[in-house]
Amino acid sequence: MMFKKLFMILTVMALATTLVACGPKEEVVEEVAAQGITDTEVLIANCAATSGAFAPVGVPFIAGIEAYLKTVNDAGGIDGRTIKFLHQDDEFDPAKGKACLASMVEDEKVFAIVGHFGTPVVGATLEDLKDYGIPSVYFATGIGKLYNDKAEGRDRGIMPVQPIYVTEGQIMVARAVGDFGAKSIGIIYTNDDAGKDILAGAQKKAAELGVTLVEAQVAPGTDDASAAVTTIKEANVDFIIGGAIQATIPTIIKELAAQGNDKDVITTYVNVAPVIAEAVMNEVAGKFDVYGNGWVSFEGEDRMAALNEFATALPEYAANAYAMTGWIAATFFVEGLRRLEGDKVITWENYLDAMESAPIQNPFGGVIDYSNGLRAGTQEMNLSKINPEAPTKWEVVDGLRSMDDLLN
Repeated sequence: MMFKKLFMILTVMALATTLVACGPKEEVVEEVAAQGITDTEVLIANCAATSGAFAPVGVPFIAGIEAYLKTVNDAGGIDGRTIKFLHQDDEFDPAKGKACLASMVEDEKVFAIVGHFGTPVVGATLEDLKDYGIPSVYFATGIGKLYNDKAEGRDRGIMPVQPIYVTEGQIMVARAVGDFGAKSIGIIYTNDDAGKDILAGAQKKAAELGVTLVEAQVAPGTDDASAAVTTIKEANVDFIIGGAIQATIPTIIKELAAQGNDKDVITTYVNVAPVIAEAVMNEVAGKFDVYGNGWVSFEGEDRMAALNEFATALPEYAANAYAMTGWIAATFFVEGLRRLEGDKVITWENYLDAMESAPIQNPFGGVIDYSNGLRAGTQEMNLSKINPEAPTKWEVVDGLRSMDDLLN
C-alpha cells in the first residue's frame, strides 16, 4: 500500500506543474496532462479473463471494447488523439489481476482502466485502484463494494455502469411500492455477497419509504427453503423479493408455490434467463407471477440505431450480450473525453469532473448519473415476467424506469 502511495507522489512530482511568475506575490499554476496522454494518443487498458472457463465472456467483452474504440479512431479520434487500448489476460485470478493492474498503471502508465473484469479480481484490486487515483470506468461485476452515495477523494475514480445489487435492491422495493402498491414486503435472501447486497439496498429504500420489510435468510445453493418461506408467508406480506442468484432462486420459488403463496415475486436481472423460467414456470402457473429486472433495452429509435452501429462494427458478435457490454464500457469512457474536447487539459481531475457534469446515456439502456459523487451503477431498469409462450420464456412488461419515476 505504501508503495502505491509513494508511486503516486513521484508521479505527481514528475508531472509537476510549471510556476509562472506574474508579479512579486502572484503565481499561476499551469495544468499538465495526466499520464497516458500525449498530443496524439490516449492510452487505456484493462485486465480480463480471455482464456479458461471465462473466455466465452471475456473474449467478446474485449472485442466489444476494441470495436467501439475503432469506430472512434476511424472517425479521427478525440481532439485528434487516437485511443490505444492495452489488454492482458489475468485468467480470472486475483493475484494475476493485481500484478496486471500494477503493470498497466506503473509501467505502461495508462490514463484509465476501462472494463475492469470479474468479481474476484475487482474485489482484490479495488483498493489498489483507489490508491492510484486512476479513473476506472465500468466494472464487469455487481459487487456492493462499488456502491457509494457520495464518492469523494480516493473513492471518486470508481465509476460503475453495470447494475450493482445494492441499487437493484432499492429498485425492487420501489417497484413493489410504486407498481404493486405494497405496504409490507418480504425478502428471502442468500447469506452471500449477492443476497446481502440486495438486502442492504432493500433495507435502505424500505426505511426511506416507511414500508415494512420482513427478512428471511437461506444458505446459498440450499435445497431447502421451507423455513424461510414459512416466515414470509406467515407475515402475510404484499409482495416478495427473491434476493438470490441462479443456484438458489428456483428452490425459493418452488417452495413458495408448494406452500400456497399467492403473492407476486421479483428477482434480480441475473435470473432473467430461459433456464430459470423453465425450472419454475409449471409450479407457479395460476398461483403467482414471477418478475425480473433488466438493464438492457433496444426500444426506441436511438437504441436501435446504436444496435445497428454495433452489429455493423462487430458482425461476428452481433447478438452477443458480452460484446454489447464491452461496447457500453467503451462508450462511457469516451463520453468523458468528448466532454473535454477543446482547450481543457486532460487530467484525472478534469476527466472526473467531466463524467460528473451531466448524466450519460447507455446506448442500450437508461442514463447513469455520477453527479455529486453518486456511484450506484445502473439507475434505470425495465421489468420482465415469466411467460411460457414467449421465445425466451420472459416477456418485457414495463420499460426502463428510475426509482423516482416508479414512485412518481
